[in-house]
Amino acid sequence: MADFYQNGIVTTLHNLSHRPLEELENELRGFSRTRPMSLVLPSLFSELEGEALPNIVKQLHGADYLSEIVIGLDRADKSQYEYALKFFDELPQHHRVLWNDGPRLQALDAELKAQGLAPKELGKGRNVWYCMGYTLASNRSESVALHDCDIVTYDRELLARLIYPVANPRFNYEFCKGFYARVADRKINGRVCRLLVTPLLRALKKIFGELEYLQYMDSYRYSLAGEFSFRKDVLNDIRIPSDWGLEIGVLSEMHRNYANNRLCQVDIADVYDHKHQELSYDNEDGGLSKMSIDISKALFRKLATQGITFNTETFRSLKATYFRIALDFVETYHNDAVMNGLSLDIHQEEKAVELFAQNIMKAGDAFLDRPMETPFIPSWNRVISAIPDVLEKLYNAVEEDNKEYGSI
Repeated sequence: MADFYQNGIVTTLHNLSHRPLEELENELRGFSRTRPMSLVLPSLFSELEGEALPNIVKQLHGADYLSEIVIGLDRADKSQYEYALKFFDELPQHHRVLWNDGPRLQALDAELKAQGLAPKELGKGRNVWYCMGYTLASNRSESVALHDCDIVTYDRELLARLIYPVANPRFNYEFCKGFYARVADRKINGRVCRLLVTPLLRALKKIFGELEYLQYMDSYRYSLAGEFSFRKDVLNDIRIPSDWGLEIGVLSEMHRNYANNRLCQVDIADVYDHKHQELSYDNEDGGLSKMSIDISKALFRKLATQGITFNTETFRSLKATYFRIALDFVETYHNDAVMNGLSLDIHQEEKAVELFAQNIMKAGDAFLDRPMETPFIPSWNRVISAIPDVLEKLYNAVEEDNKEYGSI
């Protein structure tokens, strides 16, 4: 059972009583009459053939309070898109599949690219951005949840707890971040959050002081969780990265746009496990190695907007400070694991810390060498300003794809 402690400057909503799912969903049905809800699922086609997504779809049958489910489908050809339409057809809720690689959405992407408004990288950020645009275009919901499609321990209570804070009309939250203990198969997981993000934030505090932004980021119990929910108006003005800095970028945007009392985090699962990335020691363009570089750059970019100045000496000091703090965390997590009868390999943990320390320097070098790098995707407000009928075009493209290749 979670504690009731409020850490940091963002409200934490705990799981203190293991309230029955039936009670939560009954309330959500009531909320849906005045604050309709939708779910966004960014997916790779390969996830349709995995073990997690079929169970997620089965679990979602009971989430009858949802007005719409929006599925973003990446890396799919025509036959795979047709397969996806049949795969998701069992969902009882109104739903649409965005064929991101299809000719209609590719044509729209080309139109955006011609004006410098299209996402610059393939990946989850781009997928989520187009799903956000479609959610605005469909206008079927006021509250929106988003979670990954590779959660092998998925139970629809996760969704109910995730969307409840922004769906309850008596709450004033615009955004909610999910968190959970990354423990599965008697191991402590979540290396990038445990061994990179938290010690890096603490190191940045040591060097630059207790900046409000650093306190804010350090308030989140699992900042890299791919599960969050928000009110629909958030979608208009948010700028998200297209790389692995997505989650850090979203949190930074919420800090920029809203007061802390409009933001919260919620405990959504006792057990959580999903697809694990390799560390990729020898490949900085893949796995957790690329992730650590992108995340570090996202933090450096945000701090630069706060007036912080970086140079080579700064990054050298940051690396050394981070390294010492991270090694202390390895001991902390090892002791926590031992007391709970879990396994944790100190050698592998310290190898990860060594890799992340190197990548902090690489991220710093990239930040200094390419000061004009702009990985953020433009906000939908900006895109609509440039192309006033863009949401209508996006909506029609998705509808025509579903009509041509589906059974509607």
